[in-house]
Order: sequence, then C-alpha cells, then structure tokens
Amino acid sequence: MGLTKSEMFTDEQNKIALIAKAFGHPARIAILQHLFKINSCVCGDLVNEIGLAQPTISQHLKELKNLGIIKGNIEGTSVCYCINQDEWQNIRILFTQFLEQVTIKDGDCC
Repeated sequence: MGLTKSEMFTDEQNKIALIAKAFGHPARIAILQHLFKINSCVCGDLVNEIGLAQPTISQHLKELKNLGIIKGNIEGTSVCYCINQDEWQNIRILFTQFLEQVTIKDGDCC
C-alpha cells in the first residue's frame, strides 16, 4: 500500500496546512473574530451575528472544534463555544515561526 499524501510531509507542515484550510473560509474567520470580540463563550447568537443558517454555522463550528481552535461546553440544550486560548497560543507560535522565515539571497535569484 502506498503512502497517503499527508505522510510525505512533517507533522508541522500538516498542522499548518490544516489550520490554513480552517482559516480559508470567511465564515470561520467571522466566527473566530466574534468570539474574540465578545471575549466570552457564545451559546446561540452566532446565526444572527454571522448571518448564515444554523446547519452551516454548526458545520463551521465543528471544523474549528475538531482542530482544537475553539472548545465547547454543553449548557442546558445549547453548546457554548469560546476560543481555546492554549491552542490559539500554539497556533500563533507555529505561524509566527513559519512566516518569519528569512531567505538570504545569494546573487540575483529572480
């Protein structure tokens, strides 16, 4: 059996790609921005805030939660979501290291 594509790359490369994919949808960015803005857990007003249907919001929340970017608690009949601060810090460090790579040009490359 051959290697899957993800097995060809490092854990760091796969993690950056997964996070970048999550950040690749404007609805997920809007959800994250809203959670940062309110600086607390949100239980049900994301549909009104973001303007998408509940099933769509739920799918985006699921993607963010699966990556650990957000966490959720069940409160009554609702699931309340907030930013996972520890994971957000890990993501910030990972992307900072990736984005701050410096190329030392030797001659005229391009």
